[in-house]
Amino acid sequence: MKAMILAAGRGERMRPLTDTVPKPLLRIGGQTLIERHVYALARAGITELIINHAYLGEQIVQALGDGDAYGVSISYSPETGGSLETGGGILNALPLLGTAPFLVVNGDIWADFPFDSLPSQPDGLAHLVMVENPENHPQGDFSLSGGRMSQQGPAMLTFSGIGVYRPELFAGCTPGVFPLAPILRKTMDAGQVSGEHYTGSWFDVGTPERLDAVNRVIINLQ
Repeated sequence: MKAMILAAGRGERMRPLTDTVPKPLLRIGGQTLIERHVYALARAGITELIINHAYLGEQIVQALGDGDAYGVSISYSPETGGSLETGGGILNALPLLGTAPFLVVNGDIWADFPFDSLPSQPDGLAHLVMVENPENHPQGDFSLSGGRMSQQGPAMLTFSGIGVYRPELFAGCTPGVFPLAPILRKTMDAGQVSGEHYTGSWFDVGTPERLDAVNRVIINLQ
């Protein structure tokens, strides 16, 4: 299975730290966010990686190169006109991702999720990893019940930014800027999205304050 790391976001909420550095290159515990993903994917045996980039993307390419130093092979999907958002970015990278299901992980999260536990053939068009709702997002995103995802329900959880998708999920999509969430909602309504609830460590590193908080947690764990 191939994996895509989403790294094209501008990181507006992380300013001024992201004025000169793309968010995935910010450090937690002495390691950049994106390096942690690369190492974790390599440990899981996932060695064919695609990384999209836009804002200050050349820094990501310079930092990771072809991936040989990490034991992986990295291809890049540049978004030269600016970020295409999650949906548009994945669609743009489909020629690199191929025809089999692939893993996607947000470049701005920190988690100890075991990537090798994900299904290589999801039951449906997508499989999402859900986590408990953080303080900054108490309403959650989607509901998980009996291993199936729905838009609403009693068990509302937050999407972790980790998922496995079949290329067919994007059938009929037009190249350009568009989010992923509406596609997932439509596909949930068709009963084609499975999910799991992960209770391990997971952090959305979205602001300087959260970056500092996660660094404090990681230091205490070491």
